[in-house]
Amino acid sequence: MALSASFLIRQGLRCGRIIQASNAAMVVQLRRLHDNKAVLPRLPVPALEDTLEKYLKTVKPLVTDEEFAVTEEIVKKFSAPDAIGATLQKKLLERARNTENWLSDWWLNAAYLDCRGPVVVWSSPGLVFPLQEFKTLDDQLNFAAKVISGTLDYKTMVDQKTVPLDRMGKDILDMSQYFKILGTCRIPGVTRDTIRFYGQEPNLPKHIVVAHNNHFFKIDVYGKDGKALNVKQLVHQLRNVVERSTHPTIPVGILTTQNRNVWGKAYKQLRKDKTNRASIDEIQRCIFLVALDGPIVNPTGNIMTDAALNCVHGNGPQGYAGNRWYDKTIQFIVGKKGAVGLTYEHTPAEGPPVANLMDHIMDYIEKKNGSQPPAEELSRPHRLMFNVGADIKQDIEDAKVALESLVGDLEMTCFKFSEFGKNFIKSQKLSPDSFLQMAIQLAFYRIHHEPGAHYESASTRKFLYGRTETIRSCSVESVNFAKAMLNKETPNAEKVAALRAAIEAHKSYAKHAVNAHGVDRHLLGLKLAAIEAGMDVPTLFMDVGYLRSSHMRLSTSQVPARCDAFMCFGPLVPDGYGCCYNPRDDAVFFGTSAFNSSPETDSATFREALEQSLRDMQNILLQDGLKAKL
Repeated sequence: MALSASFLIRQGLRCGRIIQASNAAMVVQLRRLHDNKAVLPRLPVPALEDTLEKYLKTVKPLVTDEEFAVTEEIVKKFSAPDAIGATLQKKLLERARNTENWLSDWWLNAAYLDCRGPVVVWSSPGLVFPLQEFKTLDDQLNFAAKVISGTLDYKTMVDQKTVPLDRMGKDILDMSQYFKILGTCRIPGVTRDTIRFYGQEPNLPKHIVVAHNNHFFKIDVYGKDGKALNVKQLVHQLRNVVERSTHPTIPVGILTTQNRNVWGKAYKQLRKDKTNRASIDEIQRCIFLVALDGPIVNPTGNIMTDAALNCVHGNGPQGYAGNRWYDKTIQFIVGKKGAVGLTYEHTPAEGPPVANLMDHIMDYIEKKNGSQPPAEELSRPHRLMFNVGADIKQDIEDAKVALESLVGDLEMTCFKFSEFGKNFIKSQKLSPDSFLQMAIQLAFYRIHHEPGAHYESASTRKFLYGRTETIRSCSVESVNFAKAMLNKETPNAEKVAALRAAIEAHKSYAKHAVNAHGVDRHLLGLKLAAIEAGMDVPTLFMDVGYLRSSHMRLSTSQVPARCDAFMCFGPLVPDGYGCCYNPRDDAVFFGTSAFNSSPETDSATFREALEQSLRDMQNILLQDGLKAKL
């Protein structure tokens, strides 16, 4: 039967309405799921006996038999029915009943706001974007404008709660960190810092701040009509900033690199001036900061390492450290020659939401077609002025000296391992992350001939306001594997068996950790419960087993990205290494670090040991595969 045109039109309109209704329903559902309280369980308090059993297993490879016997006795006394452990466990359970997340406030303070060391090197990571090649100022400003535009596009998704939900298997993950990275700033204090989420306050910020030659400019990124500026308009604004800041000014921003107590005191002094206070408020309230840098200072010859160091510390007073405000959560860095990335203040979020933002920006830059309509009635970039008296000038000089020492101490080696990536590891039916963790363990043992306490961050975002738990990657099995690999007499089949056993042990611990049944956060809670109650800190926390197993000589994290990028950070301890990695299908990007002041560690040596470990691990698996075919 022939269908009339009017019928087809009516059906088409009806289908359109159904699709629109379906899309609207999906958006409503997505927004409901973004409301974590409606769907996510609360962070559990593990059973005390389970935590202590795991704890002893993680201590064993790091202490002597005599030391382990002492630790066992201390744990036995701590966990007795009427002992202090049971008392503190009850306090934790009570706290869990009366809070949405028993750890979150404690963690914010203990891990970040109470820490008085500089955020530079010791806390704030860098994230290096795929490296660009700029030949002209136009190239640099165009890219910077696209980064800004892409971030504002992402912000729209965040504001509308349409960011795709993160999942771990079938489990929806807590998305609250996504709402805390834009418009956020850490505020220095004399003994404890605070944090402000301006992006969640009624009067939402509508501006960014651009730094160039240590000058700061406020740029309104929305026109009078409420539309975001398009790329062409943003380039115009950036060019105006550059033209009005051709010579460096006093680097007030370098104060943010100081010890937090020192910066807290200088901050109080700086804010006494009305002009300074107004400028600081605009920086703190901005959606994010963009630093326009010149060429890399003191290049190492490795462009990846150069970009990483510039992201982490700006290459110090002689570089671009004064062209930053390190208290801001997100600071994009766009260098003159194409070194591009960001540094982020770690307090409100872990790496994945930040890497997700970067992926969105890179996709936006690659896929953006056509021109966005211009916003109406642009306002001229507003220079943020500072009145710097004698006291603040001295504070700036002191900050330069302190930072110079820190910059001189940190050394990094960043590289792309191109011989294989996730695909090969998966072809062996192994976990890529566990495989890479065992390569890091083997590299450490290869250099130092002993195991090292090893931190890997695990996400606990399956739970409301979850942050991280520690995967203690050093195990009896990982030590047995390292010994087998470095023993020429060990048969290949035994090496493969040791590798698989070590990977299974790591996978098992990682599974416990993501389900909030690790060791470290529970022990921290017990310790803080004692302190909060005015009790003595239990002997458990002063024992050699605890001290050695929590002195993380290896600080590691997997931060996957959809592009050729990598995150980087400094070591956790003076005689340790930092190692962050992004596994790709056929390569792995690594950012490694160590301190020059430690005679035991060197990041270039660690790179060599890590690459050799990866090759050796691949070789034993390939040999095992060939043998199986014969």
